[in-house]
This record gives sequence, structure tokens and C-alpha cells, in this order.
Amino acid sequence: ASLCEEETEVELWGECYNIEETIELDLFNSGLTGEIPPEIGNLTNLTSLKLNSNQLTGSIPSEIGTLTNLNSLYLYNNQLTGVIPSSIGNLNNLDFLLLDNNELSGLIPENLCGIIYVNVGGNNLCPPYPECLPEEVVGYQDISNCEELSLCNEEVEVELWGECYDIGETTYLDLSGSGLTGLIPSE
Repeated sequence: ASLCEEETEVELWGECYNIEETIELDLFNSGLTGEIPPEIGNLTNLTSLKLNSNQLTGSIPSEIGTLTNLNSLYLYNNQLTGVIPSSIGNLNNLDFLLLDNNELSGLIPENLCGIIYVNVGGNNLCPPYPECLPEEVVGYQDISNCEELSLCNEEVEVELWGECYDIGETTYLDLSGSGLTGLIPSE
């Protein structure tokens, strides 16, 4: 059972943090392990979240995207995997996003372009990279896991010959004279 006050506190890594009063969480180089708890999204007054240089694993919880007061998010030098949640790009006050030197994969969300300082280098991120990010920030790499990556939204689109087609809206498909080769995809 948690020792924290359910209504007013959040338990993270065995400590209780007051939701109202916690505006900075600076746990860099604290020997933290395991995943970042989704409950971190309940600390709605946070302006600074620094969990860098630990041994954190798992994916970045999308709940971080609810921290609308956040100005700085430092998660670099961990072993975080999975994709960068696009919800982070919705944080209008975020000026500093440092996710470098993890094991993040997939595409970089385009909506990170509004953030003043971004570093996502040293991960396994896939091109195409948003044009707003300079090469050294992305750490251009030849990443084999990207070749199969579809840019289409799998729930509502189908990829045919490198193009995305909306399942609900595509009623007419004329690809005559397009120089297509190979088999017709089963999708």
C-alpha cells in the first residue's frame, strides 16, 4: 500500500510528491531504474522534469504530455525504448527537450518543431527527420529497422507503393502509366 495521500500526493520511486507544491523534479544521476511511472502526469504544476543519467527503461509515458506547465524535460542518458510520444509536442511551454543517448526508435514527431532546443541524437530514430532539426541534433544514422517502417497511420490508411491511401475516403485509384513493378500488394 502507498504511504502517500491519494488526493494530494503522487508516489514516484518510493517518495511522495505533493501535486500542488512540486514544480521541479530533479532526480538526475539518482540511480533510478525501471520505467517512468505514468502517474508522473499527475504532477500538473511541474515546470522542470530532470530524470537524465539514470538507468530508466521502457517507453516514455504519453502522460508526460499532460504536464502543460513543463518548460524543461531532460531524459537523456538512460535506456528508454519505444517511440517519442507526439503528446510531448503539444506542451506549449516546453523550451528544452533532451532525449539524446537512449534507445528510442521510430519517427520524430513533426510537432517537436516548436520547441526552442531539442536533442534526440544517439537513438535509433528513423528518417525522414523534421527539417526543423539540424543534423547534429538527430545524429543521422543508417538504421536497418527503419526500412520496413510505414509512414501511414495503420488504423485508417493503407500503404501502396510508398503512398498512403485513406481506407474510408479512397474510392478511385488510377495508377495507370505510373511505371509500377512487382506484385500487387494484398493490402
